[in-house]
Amino acid sequence: MKDILIITSYFPPEIGAASNRIFQLADGLQKRGFNVNVLTPLPNYPTGKIFEGYKGKFKHISLENGITVNRLWIYASNSKNKLLRLMAMLSYSFSLVWFFMWHKIPKTVIIQSPPLLVAFTCLFFLRKKKRNLILNVSDLWPIAGLELGAFKKNFSYKMLERIERYNYKKASLVLGQSEEILTHVTSLFSKKPIFLYRNFPEFNPPEIVKGTTHKKLKIVYAGLLGIAQGIYKLCQELDYNDIELHIYGSGAEQSKIEDFISSHTELPVFYHGHVTREELHNLLMQYDVAIIPLLNRIYGSVPSKIFEYARLGLPMLYFGGGEGESIIEAHKLGWVAKSGDYNDLNKVISKINTFSVEEKRSIQKEALAHFNFNNQLEKLKPHL
Repeated sequence: MKDILIITSYFPPEIGAASNRIFQLADGLQKRGFNVNVLTPLPNYPTGKIFEGYKGKFKHISLENGITVNRLWIYASNSKNKLLRLMAMLSYSFSLVWFFMWHKIPKTVIIQSPPLLVAFTCLFFLRKKKRNLILNVSDLWPIAGLELGAFKKNFSYKMLERIERYNYKKASLVLGQSEEILTHVTSLFSKKPIFLYRNFPEFNPPEIVKGTTHKKLKIVYAGLLGIAQGIYKLCQELDYNDIELHIYGSGAEQSKIEDFISSHTELPVFYHGHVTREELHNLLMQYDVAIIPLLNRIYGSVPSKIFEYARLGLPMLYFGGGEGESIIEAHKLGWVAKSGDYNDLNKVISKINTFSVEEKRSIQKEALAHFNFNNQLEKLKPHL
């Protein structure tokens, strides 16, 4: 039985695409006969506070679905203060180094990036010629931070670029969730081994037995309510004449969204809070279309919701540009509006017709054929 260590900053019970993605990878490898260990911080995302049951602990070890999960101390914070965020990353990096000093590390290690600094810590302290260090890149930092307005092109940004290049250089293999990520990596290191590893979900697809018929088009957003998603601005910009907007999730903009709804009771905007992934799958089936927005087009980003919703047979309205837009169009999964253009978004919405059962089944069939987690993992196995 081959040992694999996965190092990540996010893992269940934390919510979001990152934790789901890494758990699914760990679970998939464990089911294929690998002995999987996970290194992750004490759960704190997205609240920035250690979850109940883990408070006051320096570490926590558990066996979950046959996976040994080592949770390490972190100075938890989701503050907008860059110094506090840096302290959080440094604290987890310190815990990782302490773990490396006192534990035998297997030859194959999968390292999640971002955060860049955490990935750098792992690649620097675990570098050995015989060790297989696999870097799983889900977003391109610092480029994404620059596009989101979190960074400026100054000395700090140049330092992050140097860290990014070091990480790619020292990795034995780079996994990228998008073609844009892999293009960027090979533009820096043309001979670097790469592998397209999409965020495909793995769950039993529901049987689609009926369509949806509503007087008003029922649009749903489900996920993180963060700055990058721009749900607060979406609430402000939509034309509500013939639609309803339903929101599920939590995050930094939650209170602003709740305040907007309470001060605009005349608008058909509804916030339903946070629900589990399993509950959400059942709830989503009652809506006409799921919207996937990004406040700004982010190079390298492909929201994993695309593959999740396609497996459910749920039509999508994509409003984020880039590679995600191309996937929606190529596989006929719904509609696309010009990134950042709310007039075009409202125009596209006004032309949306609800999908029939047959059309929803067609989306689901496309997902099962082209977004297959098991097929992808089987192709990855020879690299491990």
